[in-house]
Amino acid sequence: MAKLTRFEVTRLISARALQLSLGAPSLIKAPKHLNFLGIAKLEFEKNALPIAVLREFPDNHVERVEVS
Repeated sequence: MAKLTRFEVTRLISARALQLSLGAPSLIKAPKHLNFLGIAKLEFEKNALPIAVLREFPDNHVERVEVS
């Protein structure tokens, strides 16, 4: 299985934090003291995000990497 790059991880966590700040429900039971970014990081660490990353290569090959 392919490993996510640090840039992909950052993009996923920041996009999820934005969703949470706009009112999306949390996918895990998070402590009250965490902010949106902390909740997004925790969701990522617990593999609670039902999302995949599509990598497109110059030879038109597309690779799908599941996050959870």
